[in-house]
Amino acid sequence: MLLLAPERFPDYELIDCGNFEKLERFGSVITIRPEPQAVWDPRLTQRDWEKKAHLRFVPKSSSSGSWKKMKDAPDRWQIRYQLPETGGKKPAPLTFRLALTAFKHVGVFPEQAVNWDYIYRSVKALNLEQPRVLNLFAYTGGASLAARAAGADVTHLDSVRQVVSWARENMELSQQQDIRWLVEDAMTFVRREVKRGKKYHGIILDPPAYGHGTDGQKWKLEDMINEMVQHVRALLEEKHFLVLNTYSLGFSSIILENLLADCPGLETGELYLQATCGVKLPLGVFGRVVRS
Repeated sequence: MLLLAPERFPDYELIDCGNFEKLERFGSVITIRPEPQAVWDPRLTQRDWEKKAHLRFVPKSSSSGSWKKMKDAPDRWQIRYQLPETGGKKPAPLTFRLALTAFKHVGVFPEQAVNWDYIYRSVKALNLEQPRVLNLFAYTGGASLAARAAGADVTHLDSVRQVVSWARENMELSQQQDIRWLVEDAMTFVRREVKRGKKYHGIILDPPAYGHGTDGQKWKLEDMINEMVQHVRALLEEKHFLVLNTYSLGFSSIILENLLADCPGLETGELYLQATCGVKLPLGVFGRVVRS
């Protein structure tokens, strides 16, 4: 099992975490947000946290809350991420517009930088003129931008229209174009694609623990992930890559190993963020496959 964390992300820093919160820097903006995995005591004092932070998210329920401004800070700002150099060429950096949402997120999951690098390299390694890549549960598009930067023909799908619009804005900020945008239920879409006989060279999926499709379809990870994986595998070309990432308490990388057990070249592991203060914050498990 692999343990992976982003190695070069100067616009992001996990400063400290503990007591079910995390202290993070996005660009020049420092936030305090809830973090259910951080069950230990923080390394810094509460006073240290409050001296550093610009913004603190205050939960009102399990799914929503509001932001408290502790110092002057923008409601919207941008950060960048540099994909790896390949063949002596450095791609244009990915640019993300961040914003304060009512559900604690700011528009990017920094631990996913590990997957962005992997996706970029995997598309390049296919050595095809324009490989087809499908990104499911695609949120604000980090994985879509990484695939497009490598030259892929990208289909980006999410059931929430607002985050698809956000992803489109990130594409434009990153000086990219021609990503296909879909606002649709992921399971409905893959079932239809299988019936149509469609194929993709790369598929990325990062499903939530639970959610709803565009027409109210219910998604529950443990009930539906097996069917989803079966459909996704039926959509893959002979030469392909697959990235499956999940963030759900109690969901082990061994589950992904079992779901993808007969895939040649399977790698599984855990993503984490390394805090400046020394602790590691676990943030999901992954399974990935390349067949060349």
